[in-house]
Amino acid sequence: MNKSISIASVVPAAGVGARMGLNHPKQYININGKTVLEHTLNKLASVSLIEHIYVAVSESDEYFSGLELEHLALSRVNGGKERADSVLNALKAMSDNPPKWVLVHDAARPLVDVKDIEKLIAQCLTSNEGGILASKVKDTIKRGSLYSDETVPRDMLWQALTPQMFIYEELLSALDIGLSTGATITDEASAMELLGKPVRLVEGRSDNIKITTPEDHALACFLMSQQKKSS
Repeated sequence: MNKSISIASVVPAAGVGARMGLNHPKQYININGKTVLEHTLNKLASVSLIEHIYVAVSESDEYFSGLELEHLALSRVNGGKERADSVLNALKAMSDNPPKWVLVHDAARPLVDVKDIEKLIAQCLTSNEGGILASKVKDTIKRGSLYSDETVPRDMLWQALTPQMFIYEELLSALDIGLSTGATITDEASAMELLGKPVRLVEGRSDNIKITTPEDHALACFLMSQQKKSS
């Protein structure tokens, strides 16, 4: 009989990373001898409360099978056209033995601090509510197109990060409804918000950057070297 899993993690990794200008997906670029995806999966695997990881990659992905992941408790599932499709595919793949909670993390965020993941998990479990890592906006924010129309007060503004953690059944329902109705779903929290579900904001480190451009890659290489020095 299958053992019930309390927390499973989903890593959507089916994107092509067009803005990187590479001939392979951005999750397979190298940082300090390992791919971005390997760094990300190793971070999640080091969190003891996460019992299994589901990685959603493209069916045509030729790189994933070459990674050194034998020591990790993970499953490969087929990714979808968009991030929300990939996450939903992963949730459906675990439906025979569903977890209580699901923690979703971007493949291209290898710098996430393990202590931040543990803090998010602790707050969600204690409150029995879903939540996301986020960082308070520090810069002055303008609204406009060609010209600045106004300065937006930043007191209540947060930058959404990942992981994002929700009860399995609620996230499955939120994504299913959102996608079937054509709603714009930019992250798991936006799907939950559409259903009026609470989304806790758990402050995390602002250096939990998402690698999207070549400049991000250069910054990530530097930040990871700094993390290793301080560990």
